[in-house]
Amino acid sequence: MIQLRNIEKFYPQGASRFYVLRRIDLDINPGDFLAIMGPSGAGKSTLLHILGMHDSDWSGHYHLDGHEVHKLDRRRRLDLYKRYFGFVFQSYHLLDDLTVFENLEVPLTYRDIPRAERQSIVCDMLDRFQIVGKKDLFPNQLSGGQQQLVGVARAMIANPKVILADEPTGNLHSSQGLEIMEMFKKLNAEGATIVMVTHSETNAAYAHRIIRLEDGWIAGAPRNA
Repeated sequence: MIQLRNIEKFYPQGASRFYVLRRIDLDINPGDFLAIMGPSGAGKSTLLHILGMHDSDWSGHYHLDGHEVHKLDRRRRLDLYKRYFGFVFQSYHLLDDLTVFENLEVPLTYRDIPRAERQSIVCDMLDRFQIVGKKDLFPNQLSGGQQQLVGVARAMIANPKVILADEPTGNLHSSQGLEIMEMFKKLNAEGATIVMVTHSETNAAYAHRIIRLEDGWIAGAPRNA
């Protein structure tokens, strides 16, 4: 599904370069559950945002289901993102002035889906995530765990092939974090591909594979010039 070859990202630093990612080669197959780990500053979130096409300032080759992402312009990358990805953020990123129902409906408004169909999809998602009773509440009326559950539901609302999650339990109590990870486990069992950045070994144990980054390199990759 996803193939990265020789992905690099750097920032100019005087006459030299500061590399955030170096020579990243990575294959992600349909149905994978991949955890990306490493110390702060290792490049984990940067790699996730390149995968999710939020970051376009990089070099290398990125193939997604036959699409040569590295050759596409910003608009065509955005179209691919909408078709393939759902993103779960550590800080939830819910819209404070919208209800749970309205927050879930937002991603569907970006697609040519009739209003009645959108509402039916949202109702199904509310039921699937067992948050029907929260549909008229605003984010500030929810606990952190409930907000993140809505965040996961929003990421899933358009039936993405890949869920990208950046420290999805980082702001949660352990019991709330366990609920989110069990939800990821269930979604993966239903066929969703998941790529998760985490510092937590407990969370990483849910993954099929763990990729560890060190100073922008995949641990164990050759570093010769």
